[in-house]
Amino acid sequence: MRNLTPEEVPARLCALAVDLLPVSGASMSLRSDGLPVRLGASDATAARIADVQGTLGEGPGLDAASAGRPVLACDLTSGGDAVRWPVFAQQATEAGARAMYSLPLGDAAVCVGTLDLYCDVPGEPTGSDLRTAHLVAGVVTVALMSLPHGEWAAVRGDDSWLSTLATDHDEIHQAIGMIMAQLGICADDALARLRGYAFAHSRTAGSAAREVLAHRKRFHRE
Repeated sequence: MRNLTPEEVPARLCALAVDLLPVSGASMSLRSDGLPVRLGASDATAARIADVQGTLGEGPGLDAASAGRPVLACDLTSGGDAVRWPVFAQQATEAGARAMYSLPLGDAAVCVGTLDLYCDVPGEPTGSDLRTAHLVAGVVTVALMSLPHGEWAAVRGDDSWLSTLATDHDEIHQAIGMIMAQLGICADDALARLRGYAFAHSRTAGSAAREVLAHRKRFHRE
């Protein structure tokens, strides 16, 4: 890790998780105002699944971040997991995931994000695998906290490795503000409208927000 730049560390940690665990891929996301911000991923599928969670506002990772405890989705193709997150389960399986295990980075008191692991076959992790996953999540948490970063407000405008992520986050909130003004609705409803538009047009929440900011998309009262 010593020869890596800070922005390369999250993806390398995800790759390390895949090396240590019987999973197909991994991603990690920061928790921020209910909008997970992807920090890194081991592969394109893991990145896609993380973006789907952020766009839809549902999935094991969001529940793990909210509860501060692991959330295991052992079969996204059918049964309780498919019912619990119906749209996410459909999108995740189309992307190639059949199971997903999300672990908080931190705990219930202080959860900074999640480590999301996916498998291309359904199945429940063994006790040994879960213990290893917890150790990996702990290492990831320590590594992230040691990187040069600060609160979102401190990140804006500087040259830190989180500045691009902060910009994406701010763009979404700016778009939410515009939608609120256009429709006369609250922030939660505006975020829901943005997410709905993103999902309907196969976009991420970030790319949909940029369309709103560029005045290429305007929401109208029904």
